[in-house]
Order: sequence, then structure tokens, then C-alpha cells
Amino acid sequence: MDGHPGTVTNRVWRDGTVHVDNCPAQQVPDFLDEEGCLVWIDLCDPNHGQLSTLARELNLHPLAIEDAVAHLERTKAIRYGKYTVLTAYATRLNGATAAPPDGGSEGPPARADRDSRPGSLRPASTLRLDRISVFILPRGIVTVRQHAGFDMAQVVERWEENADLLKFGVGALLHGLLDVIVDGHFDAVQQLDDAMEELEDGLFDAESHTAEVQRRTYQIRKDLVELRRVTLPMRELVNTVLRHHRETENGSAAADLNSSYDDLYDHVLRVAEWTESLRDMITTIFETNLSLQDARLNTVMKKLTAWAAIIAVPTAITGYFGQNLLYPGIDTQWGFVLSTAIIVVIAGGLYLQFHRKGWL
Repeated sequence: MDGHPGTVTNRVWRDGTVHVDNCPAQQVPDFLDEEGCLVWIDLCDPNHGQLSTLARELNLHPLAIEDAVAHLERTKAIRYGKYTVLTAYATRLNGATAAPPDGGSEGPPARADRDSRPGSLRPASTLRLDRISVFILPRGIVTVRQHAGFDMAQVVERWEENADLLKFGVGALLHGLLDVIVDGHFDAVQQLDDAMEELEDGLFDAESHTAEVQRRTYQIRKDLVELRRVTLPMRELVNTVLRHHRETENGSAAADLNSSYDDLYDHVLRVAEWTESLRDMITTIFETNLSLQDARLNTVMKKLTAWAAIIAVPTAITGYFGQNLLYPGIDTQWGFVLSTAIIVVIAGGLYLQFHRKGWL
């Protein structure tokens, strides 16, 4: 879909089939009042004039418009009389390898491929959030995006794949949108899980890059905090939408849509649980990395101590007899050989002893 700032897109369905695309704006209110019609309006980075016109034509509350454009709004669902306003966040990881198409709904993936070099890690990716505000009207929805980071084309494709649900009205449009958003949450948490598995491998590599592991650990912890902030409230949001849908729709007629919402709610719960488990795991990785650093430092100290003890033997002997003291056999060949042999035997014995204990 066109993602230029100020772009307005619309589509009208009649009895579950596409009736018209991008009709004149003045005709949209008429379709919203017409029985059997279903309307979708999308605004990408709208200006003040577009929002004012939208509020006037659809009789929207000023607070609802304010929520759609305000910064740092949390994930939520608020009722305003005959319509509801949702605020949700789509997620994506910049710099991450794309997940398999079906990876978002099948649980934890297989371990990601890593660089062939020992101890190497893929470049760190960062989480990006794209806010989508949705006005749920009796016969349509209005989506407001702050920028084109979230592509509505994938939502339209989801609607087309499940065209048989469109006969159930607004609930079908909302389900398709939320389903795409939740799948994006799955992809994000899946990619973070892959990155954590790389970290786990990197912890025990012989050529471990401690600074890189620490930086990646901090970045993943930061992304998980952001992801948790937008995914946990999705449980309440979807539950509110599901409850509202069941109160307003004929339960027997919309049974298929109800089951789709139940499946969506299950996915939301799985994302939340997966995110919580990853937060515990990244804390464990962080603590393990600190413990391994201490262990490596202890190993280095043992080696330094062992070599210092070995080097101290010839240093002590030659230093002692170097203080104007005559060692036995001085100025004789056998005396030199004997003193050298004593140094080699003692130093070799210490080396074998330290090696047997694992210090060398």
C-alpha cells in the first residue's frame, strides 16, 4: 500500500465482496450508513486537516483523535459510545534475518545459522515499533499509522485470504489486522530467541569476545523490555475486542469468526509467555557470562602463579649464589652440570605438579 505521508486509502465491500477501491472521500460516509456495506479507511501520517475532516465526518470524539496522534500511548482499547478506539504496536527487528513465513505460529524455531568463524556473532538487531490506531465503527474501521513502517498491504492480503469471514462484518477486518500484528510479535520474539541461542554458543567459545557478548546481551534485554511493554497489554486488548464482538454479533452466525478470535487470543498468550521466558533466559545468560569471566580470570591467575613459581626456582638459586657466595664445584665442569641439573629437576617437578592439578 502507498505509504507516503498524508496518503488516504479506502476500500468498500458489499456482502463480503469488494465493491470499490479508493472511492471519493465524500462518498465514504454514505457507504458507512448503508446496510450490507463494509468500509476500511487508512491514513498514513495524516496532517491536522485530514484528522479534523475525519473527526467531523465520522463524529469522532476529540480525545479519540488525540490518542491517535499522541506520542508514547500504551496498548489499549477504549469505548466511545458507538465506536471503539484501539492502539496497538507492530514490531520488527532491523538488521535481523527474516523468519520463515510460518514461524510466527508454530512455537520456538530451530537454531539459527551462525557465522562460520569461531566465536563470531551476527550484527546486533534493534527492535522497531510501529503504532497503529484503529477506530472501530459499526460498519467499518479506520486505521491511522504514524508512518509507513507498518505496511497495510500484508493486512489486505490477509483479508483476501480469509474473504469468507468478511460477511461477518467489522469483526473480520479487525481480526485480520490484529492477526498480522500478533504474527509480527511472533517473528520478533522468534528472532530474539535465535539471537539468544547465538549468545549461548558464544559464551563457551574458546575465542569468546566478552565485550561483544556483553553488548549483545544488553541490546537483547533492552529489546525484550520494549517487546514486553507492547505485547503484554495485547491480552487485555484482544479480550476486550472479543467480548465486545460477542455482545454485538449473533453468536451462532459468527461462530467461525469467534473461533478465529479464540485462536488469536491463544497466540497472544503464547507470545506473552515466550517473552517472559526469554527475559528469564537473558538474565541467566548475563549472570553466566559474569561467572565465566571470573572463571577465566581464575584460570589466568593459576597459570601466572604456576609459571611464577617455576621461574622462581632458578632465580632463587642463581640469585643466592650470585651474592659473592661460592656454590659447590665452582670453576669445575661437574659443579656447573650439577647446579644446572638441580634447577631443571626442581623446575620440571613443579611443572609436572601444576600440570597434574590442571593449572598449566
